[in-house]
Formats: sequence, structure tokens, C-alpha cells
Amino acid sequence: MKDFAAIDFETANGCRTSVCSVGVVIVENGEITDSYYHLIRPIPNFYTPWTTAVHGLTHRDTADAPTFPEVWADIAPKIRYLPLVAHNKAFDENCLKAVFQAYGMAYPDYPFYCTLIGARRRFPKGELPNYQLHTVAAHCGYNLTQHHHALADAEACAAIAMAIF
Repeated sequence: MKDFAAIDFETANGCRTSVCSVGVVIVENGEITDSYYHLIRPIPNFYTPWTTAVHGLTHRDTADAPTFPEVWADIAPKIRYLPLVAHNKAFDENCLKAVFQAYGMAYPDYPFYCTLIGARRRFPKGELPNYQLHTVAAHCGYNLTQHHHALADAEACAAIAMAIF
């Protein structure tokens, strides 16, 4: 796969609709051609201590951020119905579908691929200590230094996808 958009969401709380940041990396002909990062005012608009401990974002960071539909209006033309790729697509795809539904937006049924599943197939058990994003990324030659920053995670996912797909 040479053309895709790697995507990563961070959430404010346990609700899949609570996306509070998004990172997208566009890959065309096997090369990164664009990237995008934005904070998003989540719904529901509250942060749990656990999620803040993971990614460092708080209500103060996103209080004046645009809503998901405003941010997606910037993203949609960039991805142009490219297949989406995420590490543990179950999380990111469910977030995307949930927030589309929460805002009453028609979901375009993006094809979604998973680098976690791909890594488990590509690297036999025992070759890696685990299949976490930072571990797989390092094995593929990408040094993920800002884990749980949506753009950094999307960049790591793109590097993995380019190595294994």
C-alpha cells in the first residue's frame, strides 16, 4: 500500500466521542506528503485524570478549540477517501464513527487498516517483546519520542505501515 492516511485520536475521557486531538499523516507513492494536527473541543467536554496522565491534555487546552466538524472540514479534503490506517484501528475507527454519529454527520465508510494486526502477522511471536506502537515503530526504524501526541503517533503508524504493508 503506497497511498493512505495514517490517523490517530486522543480522547478526553472514556467516551469514544470525546476526541480531543487528531493527527493525520498523508502518504502518497510511499512518501509522506502532508501532515495535520489539531486540538478538538471534546464531547462530552470533561477530562479524566487517567486520560490527562496519558497524553497531558486538559480542559484548558481545548476549551477554545474548534469542534470536530470544524476540524474534519480541514481533514476531509486532505484524505480524499484514501484508506485510513491506525495502530489498533478498533479504537480510532470507533472514535471516528462515534463522533460522526454524535454530530449527525454522514460517515463516508472509509476503508480502515490496522498496523497492530499487520505487525502481529509480519513479526512472529517472540520477535518483539510486545506489539505496542512505540515497540513496533522502533523495530521498523522509527523513534517515537512523543508517544500519545496524536501527530507523533500518526507518524509512527505511517512508518510502520510503509514498512509492513
